[in-house]
Amino acid sequence: MLFSSLGFLFRFLPVFMVLYLIVPARYRNIVLLLGSLVFYGVGEPHFVLLLVVSVLINYGLSHYMFWEPSSPQQNRRAKAARRRRVALILSLAVDFGLLFVFKYWDFAAGAVNGLAGREAVPLLSLALPVGISFYTFQMASYQIDCYRGTLDKPADFVPFATYVCMFPKLVSGPIARYGEMADRLQSRRVNIRKLENGLKLFAAGLGLKVLLADQIGTLWNTIMSAGAGNLHASVAWLGAAAYSFQIYFDFWGYSVMAMGLGKMLGFRIPRNFDSPYASRSLSEFWRRWHITLGSWFRDYVYFPLGGSRRGKLRTVCNLLIVWAFTGLWHGANWNFLLWGMLFFVLLSAEKSGYGKWLERSKVWGHLYTLFIIPVTWVVFAVTDLGQLAAYLGNMFGVHGDAPLVGTQQLLRYLKEYWMLLIACAAFATPYPAKLYDKYANRWFTVVILLLLFWFSVHEILIGGNNPFLYLKF
Repeated sequence: MLFSSLGFLFRFLPVFMVLYLIVPARYRNIVLLLGSLVFYGVGEPHFVLLLVVSVLINYGLSHYMFWEPSSPQQNRRAKAARRRRVALILSLAVDFGLLFVFKYWDFAAGAVNGLAGREAVPLLSLALPVGISFYTFQMASYQIDCYRGTLDKPADFVPFATYVCMFPKLVSGPIARYGEMADRLQSRRVNIRKLENGLKLFAAGLGLKVLLADQIGTLWNTIMSAGAGNLHASVAWLGAAAYSFQIYFDFWGYSVMAMGLGKMLGFRIPRNFDSPYASRSLSEFWRRWHITLGSWFRDYVYFPLGGSRRGKLRTVCNLLIVWAFTGLWHGANWNFLLWGMLFFVLLSAEKSGYGKWLERSKVWGHLYTLFIIPVTWVVFAVTDLGQLAAYLGNMFGVHGDAPLVGTQQLLRYLKEYWMLLIACAAFATPYPAKLYDKYANRWFTVVILLLLFWFSVHEILIGGNNPFLYLKF
């Protein structure tokens, strides 16, 4: 079920919120858990059991990690350490094993079969469970925090299951950690002010998704339908800019809606974006883009590997591992690995020296980022490597013999989309968010958000449902 669907807006959400608000506070976790399973089951009925089994296994292993049987004092500490290691290894093996089977098996099998020249490993052709990349990382962070002692005791079943399955963040994040939500899972208040603030945030996020992301996405689709190798450089750059706006407002819109729903339920769901296109370097961009994923890899992969504390060569190796995993996290395809390696090379180059100069610059850093980021998004978007090479060639003036989609089409696209492009550029700056924070409680803001909500509903009615891009990852 999509947040930007009529079924969610006018059936699921109103019914769920009425039930959630009328039950006593001590039963709200149960209502939220059951409602989240219904939400997931509407779109993924075949994978509800997989989600439930994953929750049960992780819950059991976290309790085994803290279990203290009676034993002689001198052996208790060694046995406890061994038990915690075993529980951690088993939980991570289950979590990432399931993720590998459903998401990466066919990719790995295809690579092996290509090298072998025959079908040495069978393909499974399994459908990808929506949200598995997000809820796997959340359960893994919980288990690692239990092992490290960041959490001093295991969660009870209902709070833990609610944390994993909570529908605002289940299918596309943000990747919250149990420690960030533990207090609110035990007790929380829901009042009119939180409901109002949550609804306003939700309406704003819905507008970002439906009125900006979905609309500018039609320009990207139109340009791609002309053929990745048939584009004049100016048209190719326009398409790259359109996709850059689409993926940002699509994912940012989802995250804002998730934050709004969280407020309505009495939770604080972490912020996932901080005006990334206003960055002055790629390092800064990744501190502002998909913040919860970046912090997950930093805390659970980069720092345990040694971070930047063990010399330049080790730092480069650690970055290579992190960005290979970051690329593959987004999808089981060579273009995602290439996208991760591209960021690895560029970020390593920034760390070698010129990154600090970029971040001190008031102009060149912004120009550099705005030039590089659309190129990286093309690598991310075009999964066929032949088409990717052709599109990148078009961006830099390299064309084949095919006729080009040239400047006449460019003028037609600009005439049709110029207002939308200006709106996207404006909302990609930090100023709209600052204005919202300043005037969120004024009456005219409520009026504007009501209009945005009903305009969004109108677009959904005439355009149908456009799935969130990150549902595929």
